[in-house]
Amino acid sequence: MIKIKSTHEIKLMQEAGQIAAAARAAAGALVAPGITTRELDNAARKVIEGFGAKPSFLGYNGFPASICCSINHQVIHGFPGKYKLQEGDIVKIDVGANYMGYHGDCADTFAVGKITEEAQRLIEVTRQSFYEGIKLAREGQRVSDISHAVQEYVEKNGFSVVRDYVGHGVGSELHEAPEVPNYGNPGRGARLVAGMTLAIEPMVNAGGYQVKTLRDGWTVETVDGSLSAHYENSILITKGDPIILTVPPVK
Repeated sequence: MIKIKSTHEIKLMQEAGQIAAAARAAAGALVAPGITTRELDNAARKVIEGFGAKPSFLGYNGFPASICCSINHQVIHGFPGKYKLQEGDIVKIDVGANYMGYHGDCADTFAVGKITEEAQRLIEVTRQSFYEGIKLAREGQRVSDISHAVQEYVEKNGFSVVRDYVGHGVGSELHEAPEVPNYGNPGRGARLVAGMTLAIEPMVNAGGYQVKTLRDGWTVETVDGSLSAHYENSILITKGDPIILTVPPVK
């Protein structure tokens, strides 16, 4: 069942979104050769807890950290740990913040020092595909209109969208209905209504779209070893343009 948020719930989600975005920015600002992924996790957690919120991911179905931190051909759900970032890596930082029972969920892909032209283009196409998708995130459209716009843009640029993992509703639960794939034909799925809150998150591979999960039960990698990028924001459907909820608070 899709939950339509009240004015009060939307306010809490805006606050949760700002906290998640601030944590994403704090971790991203540390990205540099020699920094461990655990240091990125610690930075994000410090920000989240500093706002009186809790990391959404910590303990979620047993997940052991506050952020997902995925390197190069890892797509999503990587564990932060002792790995030191290396020049030329790309690192995906996925953050969730639970504020007063409501979640903000966002992700971005960061360059570690100087990266290849292909890696930079992959990051840029992934990010822009989110914005192409939310052009269709308007009341009266259908969920798959967003999906189709993402896929069309990604494939036009020579990359592929992951099929096994999708965006989703977000609110008092980290994952709510409806699912929001990053591929598919338009005109299908639930009709968008003002008050819906969605996490739109293109996951884009430089090679094929096939992925696999490692023995840890979490980390997802590309089957062909190609690079992967991830970009995500939580948004609110309105009577007009969608509102991005995961933006850092104004200082």
